Amino acid sequence: MFFLTHVIHSLRFFFFLLHSTSFPCCALISYGCCVLCRLHEEISDFYEYISPRPEEEKMRLEVVDRIKGVIYDLWPSAEVQVFGSFSTGLYLPTSDIDLVVFGKWETLPLWTLEEALRKRNVADENSIKVLDKATVPIIKLTDSFTEVKVDISFNVKSGVKAARLIKEFKEKYPVLPYLVLVLKQFLLQRDLNEVFTGGIGSYSLFLMAVSFLQLHYREDVCSPNINIGVLLIEFFELYGRHFNYLKTGIRIKDGGCYVAKDEVQKNMMDGYRPSMLYIEDPLQPDNDVGRSSYGAMQVKQAFDYAYVVLSHAVSPIAKYYPNNETESILGRIIRVTQEVDEYREWIRSNWGNPSQNELPLNRNDVTLSQQLDECNNNVPDDDDVVVLPSAPHSKTSSNSSSPSPSLRSSPSSSPLSPSSSSSTSSSSDAVSPTDTQAGFSHHKSGHHGQQSSSSTKGHQSNKPHHQGNSKKRKNVRDSTQEDLCR
Repeated sequence: MFFLTHVIHSLRFFFFLLHSTSFPCCALISYGCCVLCRLHEEISDFYEYISPRPEEEKMRLEVVDRIKGVIYDLWPSAEVQVFGSFSTGLYLPTSDIDLVVFGKWETLPLWTLEEALRKRNVADENSIKVLDKATVPIIKLTDSFTEVKVDISFNVKSGVKAARLIKEFKEKYPVLPYLVLVLKQFLLQRDLNEVFTGGIGSYSLFLMAVSFLQLHYREDVCSPNINIGVLLIEFFELYGRHFNYLKTGIRIKDGGCYVAKDEVQKNMMDGYRPSMLYIEDPLQPDNDVGRSSYGAMQVKQAFDYAYVVLSHAVSPIAKYYPNNETESILGRIIRVTQEVDEYREWIRSNWGNPSQNELPLNRNDVTLSQQLDECNNNVPDDDDVVVLPSAPHSKTSSNSSSPSPSLRSSPSSSPLSPSSSSSTSSSSDAVSPTDTQAGFSHHKSGHHGQQSSSSTKGHQSNKPHHQGNSKKRKNVRDSTQEDLCR
């Protein structure tokens, strides 16, 4: 019944997709096909820009090697493996690195490693934390030089297996990396991407995207030529409006299906029940991947907001909006700044190859095009940024991003765009649909922020400052009492 409901609600996009596999802009102009092609192109541009570059991978490998050095000095027979987004290539410029240490200990040596990392000055002293009471005990730290965040766990095999599973699904669904990176940025800027604060982690988000594609009514979702813009809107529609979080869970195994939580609970121990965002781990069926995402309803609200904004932006009446031709569609839901671009430029100047004249390929084998265009309307609040002398603009950990190289920011002018288009954005609520969102522009120009390229031994010039996440989310009314499977 639920799947049939999803199909019925998705039929409104059938006319957009009927002849749009290769995006013929003349096929269904009256239904907004050209606008959908434009959204597709903007997502592709954003993906090309945001995907990891060789110098970023090189920098992160150095971080891993520094931590490995400390671990091997303590336990020469230990084994260290990388998993998570860094191993799959699906990481944003400010994403963390996930490491797992395998060895034999009577009790997990969390505090021993924490002390060693401090003494060796590998971790920023104020950033390192031991979460020994978590479901999976970890050490969280920020590298003292690059300010890359790192999570270290012990003897957890599931993360490495999950990375292999993700790579398999990437091959089956070529569109997955595009959707996942856009969705990760969308959640990141709203502080909804950290599991330990109730958000949706990368693995949960990836499985939600896989389930969405597995159960999609179109058979060509595996095609690399499908319109990504339509899929993004449908993803937001499904998980923002129609998915019944109260009664329904997600299963990926055996081609995917939805499961009734009542049936799942029958097989659980007494006193346990499926979480609000129940996602069955395909590698360990008794593991609920979304069990710690207590902010799932806030994520649902954010997805619903994105669906409303994007669906109106591609509607036939959108052509009557002011500045519709020059304002980005994707930029209405993604806030962009120059900070990440300047951080990436700092990385390029220290880890890039100065003799390389051609444009590099990023980690996802996409040739990067132009540099970031000027972004006049995306200056964060003064309270949100700490600027150090002689350093690039600060790199924020949660709610900053950079626009794609071919897209320039402009104030949002759509009637459904966020209420503020000023050069500063409110920091009081990272989830509210009234958050300031900067727009991309579909016109290209080449500009990037001023950089200082001088370096010293060990690349220690002009290190950007990494600001911690200090924002709090407002309590949002729980809307799960409604039956979303009409």
